[in-house]
Amino acid sequence: MHHASIRTANIQRAIAFYEELGFSVCERFTTGYTLACWMEGLNGRIELIQIPQPKPAPDAFADEHYVGYYHLSFDLTDIIPDLSSWLINLKERFLVLVNNNPDLLEPLKVLLEPTQQQIGNCIYEVAFIADTDGLPLEFIRVLATLS
Repeated sequence: MHHASIRTANIQRAIAFYEELGFSVCERFTTGYTLACWMEGLNGRIELIQIPQPKPAPDAFADEHYVGYYHLSFDLTDIIPDLSSWLINLKERFLVLVNNNPDLLEPLKVLLEPTQQQIGNCIYEVAFIADTDGLPLEFIRVLATLS
């Protein structure tokens, strides 16, 4: 996949948020009517597009009847040793940033604290957070592969 595209109400807030996750802007451009950029990090690429006159996004995480985009998932297996510690550190970094610049970021919204989940023959550690527009982001780590 080349990239996943995310529409945002405020591209500067979204860039600041994703930079804290480990992304960096690699290209800035316009889509003909608005600001956009590509960001790379966590072994992937996202595209942020600022939407003029935005409407609130549906609650894809909590609405069990919602159909469509659900979440992006980032595999942190080879990047971090522990999802719980990573999330605690991320929350603390966001609190510092919010105190220094409350107009740019809000405290990190955790949708699901780290938990274990078996999918097929793998045991995963899984957590969900919301981005600046409330879109769910999943972070996973492979804990074990069963034989």
